[in-house]
Amino acid sequence: MKINTNASAVLVALITVLSACEDHRDSPNASLPERIEFVANRLYPEGIAYSSQLGKFLVSSISMGTISTVSSDGQFEEILAAPELVSGIGIKVAGNRVFVCNSDPGTAMKSTPAGAFQTAELLVFNLDTRKLERRTDLDALLPAADRNFANDVTLAPDGTAYVTDSFSPVIYKVTPDGTASVLLRDNVNFSSPGFGLNGIVYHPNGYLIVANVGQQKLYKVDLQRGNAVTEITGTGPLPGDGLCLLNNDLYVVTQGTRVAQVRSTDNWLTASVVKFDEGVYTGATTNVAVNNQVYTLNARISETINARDFSIQRFR
Repeated sequence: MKINTNASAVLVALITVLSACEDHRDSPNASLPERIEFVANRLYPEGIAYSSQLGKFLVSSISMGTISTVSSDGQFEEILAAPELVSGIGIKVAGNRVFVCNSDPGTAMKSTPAGAFQTAELLVFNLDTRKLERRTDLDALLPAADRNFANDVTLAPDGTAYVTDSFSPVIYKVTPDGTASVLLRDNVNFSSPGFGLNGIVYHPNGYLIVANVGQQKLYKVDLQRGNAVTEITGTGPLPGDGLCLLNNDLYVVTQGTRVAQVRSTDNWLTASVVKFDEGVYTGATTNVAVNNQVYTLNARISETINARDFSIQRFR
């Protein structure tokens, strides 16, 4: 972690935050309700994933720095915590491992003046042992003066992780053995006066799709063509938070109040919104695909940290 004694103070509005989702082809076929309500104190959840091993959703916590499960009937249980996890943002599950973006918004229980907006890490926990397996520092790859906020993570089939930074215009790459590098820095397409890069997904055709929430645009990063960056046009302004790819459609959580189903017919050179689901989302952040359905976390982002009632909503 970089040390910067001039680290910024609280950015309360920061949390238009994050993350993306994966399709669990090995998830159980048990039906899930359209909406799952759950209660948790001071959770301020952000990321969501699904564990086929546990048969439960996993949610991260901005304020508490924990990972918890939510069952289909709304039972909430904290299962992972570590002093290293300051603020859990985007999360992904691969088998018995949980990949978590670790940041410091300056307002978390474990925030420090030196760490605020100077923290970008990828932590890996083991679901069997409930222990931290690996901690990869990402912010050290950038100049000390740069602000950092690791937001979302996506996983390629070979286990490579790609992580967005919302305050520095970069995408990080972490190999399966934990070696970290800057995949790409783009001061034009990835920058923003406030929050920049947010959700990210890996496409099976060998490229990434990322959302720049500040620019209200989607970008394609072609890993097979020198990481070439192109804007995905045709959607109109789309301030994307969490992204989820299912059956080649992209589900974009936008403005905390709706989810857009976005479709492309030209390998994501262009795309269009085919449907908005709205009226059932409150401070929504990100989503995950389970049993061929998309579920979005109603995190009540930007509300009081003392909110207790949350929900997980199926796309309709």
